[in-house]
Amino acid sequence: MKTRPLLAAATLGLLLPLLATAPALAAPAIPGYALGQPGLATAPYTLKDLASLRKTLLLGEDDVQALRQSKAILADQTEAVLDVWYGFVASTPELVAFFGHPVSGQPDPAYLAAVRRRFGQWILDTADARFDQPWLDYQHEIGLRHALAKKNRTDGVTSVPQVNFRYLPALTIPVTTTLKPFLAKKGASPAEVERMHAAWVKSVLLQTILWSQPYVRDGQF
Repeated sequence: MKTRPLLAAATLGLLLPLLATAPALAAPAIPGYALGQPGLATAPYTLKDLASLRKTLLLGEDDVQALRQSKAILADQTEAVLDVWYGFVASTPELVAFFGHPVSGQPDPAYLAAVRRRFGQWILDTADARFDQPWLDYQHEIGLRHALAKKNRTDGVTSVPQVNFRYLPALTIPVTTTLKPFLAKKGASPAEVERMHAAWVKSVLLQTILWSQPYVRDGQF
């Protein structure tokens, strides 16, 4: 059937204007970006819980250093990384649907653009590997914004009511797989690239686990 390729092509055409390279924005200039902001709710999981998750994921201090090494490599490549990630979303109707109108299904370009700006900062935040209380609280906020509790509120859009949970952990693979070539562009050794990539896989999976809390019944997370 030709319907799916045609839909992907049409959607990609709608998204192409959003993929143009633009200067990275400082965090305070990004609407909706709330890391460290006063009034953000305290996460329902603790720093002790975070330490246990890190232990289970084998995310140690060597991974923290590898993540921080990646920041200098990725800092001036964030727009190129986002071009790849948004290209993947554009070619995957199952993902475009979460930016679409609940009736027409048409993606909202302004919504996509707003999320993109925060997504670029998320790359740098992930590479910072702070893992402190403000970071933990923001992970909870991000989870709420994907779930029924807060989706669409931050940007005041009319879209589908939630991101289906199954796609959160699934996106660990395309995000980290497509990031790997960018880690290799600044002269890091193959061994260093492997260490940074492994650390990114662990960190992205850790974050999607934390984001899952609003989807889980009370007491079962």
